[in-house]
Amino acid sequence: MSDAKPLDGRFALVTGASRGIGRAVAVGLAKAGAHVILLARTVGGLEEADDEIRAAGGAATLIKLDLKKTVELDALGPSLLQRFGHLDILVANAGILGPLSPLGHIRTEAWREVIDVNLTANWHLIRALDPLLRLSTAGRAIVVSSGAATGNNAYWGPYAVSKAGLEALAKTWASELAETPVRVNIVNPGPIRTGLRAKAFPGEDAMSLKTPEDLVPLFLQLASPDCKDTGRIFDFKTGAMR
Repeated sequence: MSDAKPLDGRFALVTGASRGIGRAVAVGLAKAGAHVILLARTVGGLEEADDEIRAAGGAATLIKLDLKKTVELDALGPSLLQRFGHLDILVANAGILGPLSPLGHIRTEAWREVIDVNLTANWHLIRALDPLLRLSTAGRAIVVSSGAATGNNAYWGPYAVSKAGLEALAKTWASELAETPVRVNIVNPGPIRTGLRAKAFPGEDAMSLKTPEDLVPLFLQLASPDCKDTGRIFDFKTGAMR
């Protein structure tokens, strides 16, 4: 790692950090100088991400946490406040695909799980971490959405609804923080070579897709104290912003 690190001294929390986009972004933030708090359900994946960060000269803290355990999510804020004093960057990346099925065929339990993980858990994260981001000189939150949020794709009901709700949640939060130093933005990664994408499109040639690492520069841009945008959706595939 070079001596010039634009995120030196900043604390970043990344959910879903054990693999895919979350892991790539966490490593990228660490290489840029941030101390990264890695949050995921699987210890093995967290440890592998930690090894990669440390091999690059970065620093990380590991938190094994299931986003469906809202009591533990609610306790996250006070715990991080005691240890770090504030939070500079939040990357809300974790999510699940759920069933791809006609709406009338989806089981109640499956519907609830997707909404709980992709939407409700992020509301709990906001409740827990909003005060810590406000303590930063330049708090930055990046929420990972999907093109499915348009609702234009048949059979994607739970996932599409959860991501549409997530975008509304993030925009509302951005509006509430408009007069503070905190900025909240949304990234639509588009087709990326991840496990979730492979599950949704099993016949697709994964090697034709961009990698999670290709996304890192955009996340670094939005995590920077210099970023002035807020409440915007950044479409990685087209480069559009709305």
